[in-house]
Amino acid sequence: MQSNAIAHSATKPVEMSVSPDGMLRVGDQEFRCALGVNGVIDAKDKTEGDGKSPAGRWRLRYVMYRADHRPCPRTKLPVTTISFSDGWCDDPTHPDYNRPVRLPFNASHEKLYRDDDAYNIVVVLGHNDDPPVPGKGSAIFMHIAKPDYRGTEGCIALSEPDLEAVLRLAQYDTYITLNS
Repeated sequence: MQSNAIAHSATKPVEMSVSPDGMLRVGDQEFRCALGVNGVIDAKDKTEGDGKSPAGRWRLRYVMYRADHRPCPRTKLPVTTISFSDGWCDDPTHPDYNRPVRLPFNASHEKLYRDDDAYNIVVVLGHNDDPPVPGKGSAIFMHIAKPDYRGTEGCIALSEPDLEAVLRLAQYDTYITLNS
């Protein structure tokens, strides 16, 4: 009989890919998604605020969600809740650049507790985070798309049901490749 540790290590990592035309693929499943309003760019050329999604291979780090708006997503990724005081630093000159921060915060930041539904589920992607390079892009997430799938500030956005389905497929060691 195998132990759980051995069985887990034998599990094949889940790979996801996104085409520049906005199709996310996991195995034989496809999901429509929105990308940066200004398209996709090679990650080495990514700059803060350019409205482009960075091409590359990124680990799905963890999930945040609004517990006051929805139940906890079913996933094997680590999950935490979003509170009113959660933010994400997008100031390239600040030491907490591309890191979660507590509000109020005295540098430029994004508020995670939003009035729209886009951040009811947020998947933090491992773009520019180990370590963050100032100006190379921050807050690159997978989150809920607008109903018309309009472009994002650089994130990958899916409908809420599709994002839930993708998260059910994710494992601790899941990567997403965004192609240019």
